Amino acid sequence: MLWQFKMDDLFGDLPPPSSGNNESSSAGNLYDDLPSSEKIEDKKRKLEATEEDACTPAKRPLKQSKYRLRGFVAERKGERNDMQDAHVINNDFLEEFGADKPLGFSRMCYYGVFDGHAGPKAAQFAAEHLHKNIVLKFPKGEAANKDKEIKRCVTDAYKKTDEEFLLEASKASPVWKDGSTAVTALVMDDVLYVANLGDSRALLCRCGENGETSVVSLSKDHSPSQYEERMRIQKAGGTVREGRVLGVLEVSRSIGDGRFKRCGVSCIPDVMRCTLTDNDRYLLLACDGLWKGFSVDSALKFINNILETENSEETSQKTENNTGLEDVQLDPVSARFQDACNKIASEAIRNGSSDNVTVMLVSITKQ
Repeated sequence: MLWQFKMDDLFGDLPPPSSGNNESSSAGNLYDDLPSSEKIEDKKRKLEATEEDACTPAKRPLKQSKYRLRGFVAERKGERNDMQDAHVINNDFLEEFGADKPLGFSRMCYYGVFDGHAGPKAAQFAAEHLHKNIVLKFPKGEAANKDKEIKRCVTDAYKKTDEEFLLEASKASPVWKDGSTAVTALVMDDVLYVANLGDSRALLCRCGENGETSVVSLSKDHSPSQYEERMRIQKAGGTVREGRVLGVLEVSRSIGDGRFKRCGVSCIPDVMRCTLTDNDRYLLLACDGLWKGFSVDSALKFINNILETENSEETSQKTENNTGLEDVQLDPVSARFQDACNKIASEAIRNGSSDNVTVMLVSITKQ
């Protein structure tokens, strides 16, 4: 009978034997771990949940970006002998990653303005290499979703670009003295990461429900006259005279400027994070040449007046492809943004700015 009980316990759904019978109790202990049909289903559900959690973000449905961004730019030489500024517009930055695209993002964009001094080489080098170094330093896997890792990536990319340029500059004969400010915006889905060195600026134009516009500053000027900047320069053995490093350099942070690096001039950018909203209209990136002809308020008022007009003088935009520059026809809204870039850059020169002027507008529209 004991054997028959064990067989029933194994193949049936009988309760465990009572503890009063030693032999039966032993048999019950032997088969207690056998799961019931409900336990099997529960374990199956847990296993499926574990497998789902282990999936990479690429296998999960991507959160689509709410906004479409597009960059427009205009540059003017001003009274300078040559153009020392450089810029980058990349509305589809994911393509830069090739087959090794970051996981979990439906869209990435990259924009940058670089204001050169003592020559154009540093600005041109930054425009060619900084975004490539962001790709190289970009965190892999789940870390790509972490704010801290993205900021570290951008900072490391700035440092690497500066190191690479200084190495090239030191090999030249005579040694290159060029330097450059930088302001860049890395857009990941609907989040901006804006980094800057020097006095080029990034501003976000945001419209309120009452129709009035406000300005969100996304950069911080780096002047040798500022207390923290001056303290760093002095601790490194440098001096600040008449608001300049050693009486020469107007900015306290830059790419290049090898002769001033030992005096405390830094290549570490400030990085700010900003989430886009339905009220955001455009991002403005510009070198200090614009701000020598406009205040912030007057610049945005000038731009907004053009964007609100029905007609635009500009109907095409120069874009770069594998064969060089070509004219691309613009829709009316895009034409107004390009028109605003051209007109405010020219107006800055008329307002007395003798510097190179580079103005970039990035339109923000809901998809």
